[in-house]
Amino acid sequence: MAADTHAQSAATRRDRAVRAAARQGLLDAEPLVCLLDTAGIRASAGALTRAFADALPAGVPVLHAFAVKACPLVPVLRLLSSVGVGCEVASPGELALARAAGVAAEHIVLDSPAKTPAELREALALGISVNADNGQELRRIDALVAAAPTRSPIGVRINPQTGAGAIDALSTATATSKFGVPLRDPGAREWLLRAYADRPWLTRLHTHSGSQGVPLPLIAEGVRELYALAEEINAAAGRRQVDTLDIGGGLPVNFSSDAETPTYAQYVAALRSAAPGLFSGAYGLVTEFGRSLTAKHGLVLARVEYTKATGGRPIAVTHAGVQVATRTVYAPAAWPLRILPYDAKGLPKTGTPVPQDVAGPACFAGDLLATARELPELAPGDLIAVPDTGAYFFTAHHGYNSLPRPAIHGFTVDAAGAVRFTPVRPAQPLSAIVAEAGGAHPDALL
Repeated sequence: MAADTHAQSAATRRDRAVRAAARQGLLDAEPLVCLLDTAGIRASAGALTRAFADALPAGVPVLHAFAVKACPLVPVLRLLSSVGVGCEVASPGELALARAAGVAAEHIVLDSPAKTPAELREALALGISVNADNGQELRRIDALVAAAPTRSPIGVRINPQTGAGAIDALSTATATSKFGVPLRDPGAREWLLRAYADRPWLTRLHTHSGSQGVPLPLIAEGVRELYALAEEINAAAGRRQVDTLDIGGGLPVNFSSDAETPTYAQYVAALRSAAPGLFSGAYGLVTEFGRSLTAKHGLVLARVEYTKATGGRPIAVTHAGVQVATRTVYAPAAWPLRILPYDAKGLPKTGTPVPQDVAGPACFAGDLLATARELPELAPGDLIAVPDTGAYFFTAHHGYNSLPRPAIHGFTVDAAGAVRFTPVRPAQPLSAIVAEAGGAHPDALL
């Protein structure tokens, strides 16, 4: 019931934000803007924190680190940090964003399968947690630790090899995944036991078995393998050498409705069923959720520029396409998105639904957000809103056709229903596109 009420209030905030965007002229200068629901992000962060706090003994250290790749926007990282959520980073750029947001080093975790010596050296100097991806990287860390002591917690990432979900490209725990030490390969478990025995400063163990399309029981199976390995390492060491388990993230998101399912509470229940010892208080925990914290709270809002019919089917040509919904355009079966129609005043559009395509502005035929979608027939000047896009969609712009990055605005709705917008990221000026394309060096190849 509470989840239904939350979904209804989020939908109400969304409708008010669309209407306010139309009234306040957000789309007058640019035909495409993106919105972030501040209250929604706060609510998701609160649900995550509560789910783990309710399941753990008091005082157990838990770091919830937001996967920056899901929404690499400094104001979002700052907002999450203000409610106690740190950052998981996987590149120098993401680390720079986390630091620009003021996230403390002890609340940052560095993961990546291709860390350079410079990246590792910086992380260890700052005291950032590091998860080594493989044996070669661990030997590189050996040298750095010997040269300069560090306060960074250090662990090793394992691949539990528990299997793929529905989207192969996102499944990180397959038999041949590029991530981590493959736990079921011959000799791998023995190698890990020796690696920890030889390095008393290895105090963490990491896995990431979840992602979109991976069911909760399969995610939990990967975490169970992590827990069992930690127990084995500690038994061999005769002490609690591994004191913290980084269980990754990857909670799937429901893209078919406003309901936020599965919930963090359901995720925790699945973990407790698979690995009850995880919640005994013997281990500190780290999580790395991204999509599930922000996806439901992002909205693409675009103007319908033209409408036409081809082969008898109506087509609405909008300004939202591959540049803001790359995954949907290139893999529509795996990443279907809802389309919410509004009129030019930002009011929900009604009328008899007819099958129609919703197209983007890019110059290739597949730039479609929806095909034969049943919607009230759209007209020039109408608006389309694309919900659930607050992670990996407009936050990760695709530069096809040199289409500019759209402006992003956060919004809040007060008790009286008034909407306030705040700038998160400005629209990209054309001069910036020229600069990125070598505009300062026009004669370089002559």
